[in-house]
Amino acid sequence: MHASYTLTGHSFLRVEDDSAPVMVFVNPDAAEKRQLVEEFKLDEHTLSSALDPDELPRLEFEPEHVAVIFKRPRNYSGREQFLFKVASVGAFVFEDKLIMVTSEDLPPFEGMRPGRVRSPLDLLFQLVYRSITHFREHLKVFSMISDEMQDRINTAMENRYLINLFTLEKSMVYYLYAITSNGMLIEKLKANAAKMRLTTEQAEFLDDVLIENTQCSKQAEIYSNILAGLMDARASVVSNNLNVLMKTLNIITICIMVPTLVVSTFSMNVQIPFQKNPYAFWIILSLTLFSAGVVMSFWRYKKW
Repeated sequence: MHASYTLTGHSFLRVEDDSAPVMVFVNPDAAEKRQLVEEFKLDEHTLSSALDPDELPRLEFEPEHVAVIFKRPRNYSGREQFLFKVASVGAFVFEDKLIMVTSEDLPPFEGMRPGRVRSPLDLLFQLVYRSITHFREHLKVFSMISDEMQDRINTAMENRYLINLFTLEKSMVYYLYAITSNGMLIEKLKANAAKMRLTTEQAEFLDDVLIENTQCSKQAEIYSNILAGLMDARASVVSNNLNVLMKTLNIITICIMVPTLVVSTFSMNVQIPFQKNPYAFWIILSLTLFSAGVVMSFWRYKKW
């Protein structure tokens, strides 16, 4: 499926015209891939790479266009159990057109500033900038989720929350790798500024994008280190909670065993003391309570 857009005023307007300056292909089928290869002269390998979530960001110069592959977060689904994934996006920049290829239906221009878009290169830089912003928004979500999990783990004795925290840590590693790879792509764009004939304003904006990506990378690195440290600490908390529970159960078991021994002794079918005493029941009951009290006092004295 694909859609065409044109810039009108300060917004992107969807139109039914393949000659529009912006075309977005979402998970293109065989016919659309053939159109991209034959009509727009896109390289088949580069096109396939744009749909591969494991592909590294890169910059390639073709005779009629510039091919850029960068990373952005995928839409999150509750079925994924806190596993956040990244997707590859391909942007093919022509002199008067930009073709965007992605494997997932994402709002391509959400949060962008159309007023700053005056050429396909401007739109490319805005797309990369929006990707960085998207990563930062997800990092805030990571922080909130980890805080909530910490509160639950403090009182939990099951592994479910630890598994969720581990999945979140795994997602953070993927995000950190994607953000770092995007940074290398931006640096490569800067290094080829003359070849791409960037204006002064575009070069300055690219510097700002690099700074934003560096800050995002540092933030992701800090969160990743914090989550890695929390994994060991929270595993110890769960283990300690289990030990406290087992200790409490042992205390209850021992406190019950001693009175049970007293009662069992007086329940034998042999000659026993107090068997003809009319107060035998109350004497035995007192002995059981006394034995339980002795055990609890000894436990407190030893501070077990």
